[in-house]
Amino acid sequence: MKKLLVKRLLVTVGAISFGVLAGLAAVRAADVPMPWAYGFLTPPSSQGGAAPTPPPNPPAPPDNMTKLTLPGSTLSFTRAELANRYGPADWFPQEHSPMPEIVAHGRQSANPTIFACSLCHQTNGKGRPENAGVAGLPYNYIVQQLIEFRNGNRKTSDSRKTNTGTMAGFARALTDEEITQAATWFSSMPFTPWVKVVESSTVPKARPEAGLFLKLDGAEAGEEPLGDRILEVPEDGHQTEYLRNPHSGYIAYVPPGSLKKGEALVQNGTTAAGGKVTPCTACHGPDLHGLGPVPPLAGRSPSYIARQLYDMQHGNRRGTWTALMVPVVSQLNPEDLLTAAAYIASLQP
Repeated sequence: MKKLLVKRLLVTVGAISFGVLAGLAAVRAADVPMPWAYGFLTPPSSQGGAAPTPPPNPPAPPDNMTKLTLPGSTLSFTRAELANRYGPADWFPQEHSPMPEIVAHGRQSANPTIFACSLCHQTNGKGRPENAGVAGLPYNYIVQQLIEFRNGNRKTSDSRKTNTGTMAGFARALTDEEITQAATWFSSMPFTPWVKVVESSTVPKARPEAGLFLKLDGAEAGEEPLGDRILEVPEDGHQTEYLRNPHSGYIAYVPPGSLKKGEALVQNGTTAAGGKVTPCTACHGPDLHGLGPVPPLAGRSPSYIARQLYDMQHGNRRGTWTALMVPVVSQLNPEDLLTAAAYIASLQP
């Protein structure tokens, strides 16, 4: 039955693609990207918000003298070793199969140079809110998305989010064999719980840093209203950002009532305005664990999910499978994107 459904989905792509441009035109109104989904506090400056202020001085080079340790690991590394773009240190190598060279070290001889895949997507493959959790995605899906990046079909709706363009550059420089190796390794990795979703009207004050929100500490710490957004932060900012601990996950604060509204949309196709769309479960499976080449969604970053839906709405994420999504996402408003992402992230992977 699964094979039959996947075959029907593939056939449907061709029919739907004729209506894609019309669907996109309907959503390309004068709205703005949701800043929280792209790692910012304000909208892009071209649409009325303030551009981020650049740091007054370049950051100091990472410490390459002090050895750091992590509970549960027998290894020790300096901060420079942990942040090495072409071979970030691995605290728990026994927890995964040997990494392919492109995943472990990237390729400095490429043009542009390719960072190690494990730098951003981490040695557990679960990634961070500013990129993607690729562990456990179908092999064919990973390959297809790297090709979409290579072909210019995956862009960002917020030009300040520069890592999307960086990823496209990597994809153009990757060989077909490197794509095969990376897709094989990441698709074999299990995706286990990584994000804890909490409904709350107030949240810790946080600052954006390179696409990631970090809770403020010291005199700046405190609480503030959440409003109409999702705030996704590390459980422990020091463990996540400084020590790069692959055992330290995330908390996603979502507005009260989001999960119930998101469930209605995801499971039944009921939008915030009372309209009807195809439920997410129709293609991604009843538990959102994926179906054939259609990717699993359950338990993954709500910031990433909302960002991708918005990019699809506005024609900045295109490609073979996006044609199936456009008729659905074109009918969703910002509240729908938020509640769907919140509910999906709350599910067991």
